[in-house]
Amino acid sequence: MDPSQLFAELVKGFSHFTLGNAGMLLVAGTLITLAVVKEYEPVLLLPIGFGCLLANLPLSGLMTADHSGLGLFDVLYRAGISTELFPLLIFVGVGAMIDFSPLLALPQMALLGAAGQFGIFGTLLLATLLGFPLNQAASIGVIGAIDGPTSIFVATKLAPELLAPIAVAAYSYMSLIPIIQPPIMRLLTTRAERRIRMEYAPRPVSRRALILLPVVITLVVGLLVPEAAPLISMLMLGNLLRESHVVERLSKAAQNEIINVATLFLGLTIGSTMGAEQFLNWATIKILILGLIAFVLDTAAGLLFGKLMSFLSKGKINPLIGAAGISAFPMAGRLAAKMAQDEDFDNFILMHAMGSNTAGQLGSVIAGGVLLALASGALH
Repeated sequence: MDPSQLFAELVKGFSHFTLGNAGMLLVAGTLITLAVVKEYEPVLLLPIGFGCLLANLPLSGLMTADHSGLGLFDVLYRAGISTELFPLLIFVGVGAMIDFSPLLALPQMALLGAAGQFGIFGTLLLATLLGFPLNQAASIGVIGAIDGPTSIFVATKLAPELLAPIAVAAYSYMSLIPIIQPPIMRLLTTRAERRIRMEYAPRPVSRRALILLPVVITLVVGLLVPEAAPLISMLMLGNLLRESHVVERLSKAAQNEIINVATLFLGLTIGSTMGAEQFLNWATIKILILGLIAFVLDTAAGLLFGKLMSFLSKGKINPLIGAAGISAFPMAGRLAAKMAQDEDFDNFILMHAMGSNTAGQLGSVIAGGVLLALASGALH
C-alpha cells in the first residue's frame, strides 16, 4: 500500500465526520457529564450517552441504519428492543423492588396514581393538533409518565422511528425530577398546605394480601387492557418473587443482576439510535417539548387532585403527595416527602407519598396499554 492510500485509510473516519456528528457528540458529552458530575440518574444516562457517542463514529461497523447488519448494536436492537425484551426484564427488577404495602394500607392513594396520568392524554390531544399521527402522538404522550420502559415499549410498537428522542426524553426528565417538580409544587400549593401533617395509622397488611395482589392485578389488567399484559405481568412477577419469600435468590437476581444488565444494554442500544441524521431534526425538538409538557401536566394534575382531596378531608391530606402520582419510582415519592420536610422538619409523609408513587407505577402501565389499544384500533 502506497503512502497516499495508507493516509486515506487512516483518515477515512474523519472524511465521513459531519457537523451533525459533532453536535451529537456534544449531546453525548452532556449526558455523560450529567451522569458523572451531577449524578443525575447515572445508571441510565451514562450508557445512553456513551451509546450516543458510538453512534456518531463514522464507519465503526457497530450498527447499520435499518439494524439489519451484524454489528453489536444491530444484534442488541433486534434482540432486546424490537422484541421489547429489555423493557420487560427491567420491569421484573422494578417489581421486585416495589413494596405495595403503603398502597394496600392506604388504598385511596390509587386516585392520585390515576390523576397523575392526565398529562399523557392531554399531550396526546395536543400532539394530534400539531399534526402528529395518532400512533406517534400516543407514543409522545406516554413520556409524561416518566417511565422509561413503558415509553420504550409503547414507542417500539407504535412509532419505532421516534424511539430515540422518546426514550431520551423519558430518561432525561426522570433524572431531572428534582429540578422540574419543585417549582410546580411551590406554584400550586401554599406553604400551609405543604406543612400539613398526615397521620400514619394504616390498616395492617397481611402476607396473603401482598401475595394475592400481583396475581389479582395481572388477571384484572390483563383481561381489561390486554395490550398492557406484557408490562403488568412482568412487573407483578417481580413483585411476586419479592413477596413470596420462597425464592430469595430469584428476587435478589431480579433486583440486581437482571435489571442491571438489561439497563446497561438498553441504555447503550437506545444511545446507539441517536445518530445525527435520525436525531437532529425539528421533530425531535417538538417531541422533547411535548414530553416536558406531558410531565408538567401530570405533576400539576396530581397536585390539583391532591388539593381537592385535602379540601374534602378538611385538611388531613398533604397535596404534595399528588406530585408522586407519576411513575418515577421511588424518586417522585422521596421528593414529595423531602419538600414537606423542607417546610417542617418533623413532617413525615414518605409512606403516603410512596403509596401514591406505587399507584402511579401501576397507572402508567395501564395508561400505556390504553394508548396501545386506542392507537392500534385506529390504525386497523
